[in-house]
Amino acid sequence: MSGRGLGAEVFGGRMPAGGRDLAIETHGIAPVPEGNRFGRPWRLFSVWFAPNLTMTAVFTGTLAASLGLGFWTGLAAMLAGTVLGSLPVAYLSTWGPRTGTGQLPLARLPFGGGVVLPGLVQWLGSIAWDALVGLFGGEALAELTGLPFWVAVLIVLVLQCALGVFGYALIHRVQAVMSVLLVLAFAALAVKVLSGHPIAVADTASGADLAGGVVLFTTITLSLAISWAPYASDFSRYLPVSASSRAIFWATLLGLVVSYAIGEGLGLALGSSLGDHTTSGIAQLLGGGFMGALALAVIALAAVSSNAMNDYSGSLALQTVGVRLRRPVSAVVVTVLAFALILWMHSGDLSAKFENVLLFVSYWIPPFLGVVVPDWLARTRGGRRVDVLAADSVRPWAAVMAFVAGFGAAVPFMNTSLYTGPVAAALHGADLAYYVGLVVSLAAYFLLRGRRAVDLD
Repeated sequence: MSGRGLGAEVFGGRMPAGGRDLAIETHGIAPVPEGNRFGRPWRLFSVWFAPNLTMTAVFTGTLAASLGLGFWTGLAAMLAGTVLGSLPVAYLSTWGPRTGTGQLPLARLPFGGGVVLPGLVQWLGSIAWDALVGLFGGEALAELTGLPFWVAVLIVLVLQCALGVFGYALIHRVQAVMSVLLVLAFAALAVKVLSGHPIAVADTASGADLAGGVVLFTTITLSLAISWAPYASDFSRYLPVSASSRAIFWATLLGLVVSYAIGEGLGLALGSSLGDHTTSGIAQLLGGGFMGALALAVIALAAVSSNAMNDYSGSLALQTVGVRLRRPVSAVVVTVLAFALILWMHSGDLSAKFENVLLFVSYWIPPFLGVVVPDWLARTRGGRRVDVLAADSVRPWAAVMAFVAGFGAAVPFMNTSLYTGPVAAALHGADLAYYVGLVVSLAAYFLLRGRRAVDLD
């Protein structure tokens, strides 16, 4: 199977004429023609900044305390994991202008018809991320308005779904506005919360347990950042071919790292004080009143802006596996299915469920990178351009086998409350699954694919 399947009519549709064209984008996974490109690389900073300055990031930061890490140890682990996880996203983001194609549709190049496997996993992952972020947005809106939780969640989901349906141009515009609002709001919240809150600096774990906790927390923060990798070029595919790859890379990397550093850093400082009731905990720490209401409103708005990207990329993933629904309809499907998962996560034991979902929805991504990156490098060797519609897959079975091998090899190294692999247990909880999955899939793909040249003519 080749990229020619992307040319079906249902995968095309109306494209925005520019950044100010905010009408509904019906265009799906078909490559964006060069004549329909617009925008500048610097806009990617806000695209990746706003959706990650959320309570998901704050709650991730609080997990360090449960692993026995003090503030400075947790901060070092968080920065290391965030940078490592953000680098692939920044690199993949540069592929968008060169192909006019989203990330999962580009995976058809190495995977061929086997793209159904990572495509389905990504589609399910977008639903899971909808739940992770939408949960906090629903809680915040319920706390703010007094509405039943399920009603508040529905409101958040409807708003984010509308944004995902309108698509690329409106998402870019909203993220630019939200970046400014979130910086101001989080700065005010941080000053208010931390001014009277003691920060736990000392580690409560020691020896091998401390080392295992550092590795696990690094992996958790890495998983949060790298989860955007299958979305990366979705939000750069309309940029002109002439757009600077260097500028795209740095705008994406800085947007991710800075936003996570702020959100997870706040969670690190708060430690275990938020417990399982994160949104209400924030409002209580602020003493209620105007500041508490502001915090809840910000959490709800941030959930909407973040999940719009999940709905958008989820709609592209569903088309990638061959489901012939118009992109806006696919976005609605993702949102509807997320509702049930949110209700399950809200039913109790949020911390454990949050950590499990956070890790599980991203374990497949390093094996995926171990396939798509070397295939891309082979196709673009010597500065060659990739014609997605004309390109053929090279041994797609090799891509599928390497992907499965990488994920399988990672299983003994996984550490969640649902399953702890024997290697992770022996290493005092250290989770090395992401690194093992990448190395194994990369090695397997090189061996199985061989040195066969790619015909781009």
